[in-house]
Amino acid sequence: MNISLGKRKTVNFFLAIITIVVFVFILFPPLMLFMTSIKRNVDALRYPPVWIFRPIGSNYLEIFNLIPFGNYLINSLIVATISTFLALFIGSMAAYGLTRFQFRRSKDLSFWILSIRMTPPVASIIPIFIIMRTLKLLDSPIALVIAYFTFNIPFAVWLLRSFFLEIPREIEESAMVDGCSSYSTFFRISLPLIAPGLAATGIFTFIFSWNEFLFALILTGTRAQTVPVALTGFIRETGIMWSHMAAAGVLAMVPMILFTALAQKNLVKGLTMGAIK
Repeated sequence: MNISLGKRKTVNFFLAIITIVVFVFILFPPLMLFMTSIKRNVDALRYPPVWIFRPIGSNYLEIFNLIPFGNYLINSLIVATISTFLALFIGSMAAYGLTRFQFRRSKDLSFWILSIRMTPPVASIIPIFIIMRTLKLLDSPIALVIAYFTFNIPFAVWLLRSFFLEIPREIEESAMVDGCSSYSTFFRISLPLIAPGLAATGIFTFIFSWNEFLFALILTGTRAQTVPVALTGFIRETGIMWSHMAAAGVLAMVPMILFTALAQKNLVKGLTMGAIK
């Protein structure tokens, strides 16, 4: 018994060490990003690295003077929020229809929706650019919203489809017996039951829309630029302003951290939903 207790303590000790190493490995990049943001440009990439320095906070103020960074943050927030909402709204209805209604070639339709996600985004950038130029939507948030939720819908459909499959049909049938229509059953019964799944899907689609660079670079000019594209504004002819770029990167992380923290409870439920029946 003492031997087994000693083995258990040894295993717990090594697990604790592994956990610490993993957390340090994960937290090291954002920690270095923050440390770089409070350094002077001359100390940002000095080799060997400067670990003891006098922190400065002026970099966070100067990025708003060097470029209209506040406008870029607002553009990213608007585009990511609207595209995420549309992807969840349309994707949830499509996923519900694919799981609850059987029709001819429904499986082919499901695979076609998934094939859109398989397509590399770079392969469709030229047609999308031509479409947006024809519609005179270039350099506008609408162009990015259309592009982002178009690519987010297949992901939302297939992720939410698995959550709808976990809902027993008997619950919906009971609601219909009580007088609920198909729309009422969907909005009042099924949708609230997959709230954790909606949170998980929403976080992933929001992060994709917030971090996307290629479409934001091609479809925008100066008015509708988002944060990822705005970060390239610190690359100047005289050199790269690493401290200011790091400060902008830290500010760009804040909305995603807050959004994830607010939905953390539902996110855990959504990722584990259906694991145990």
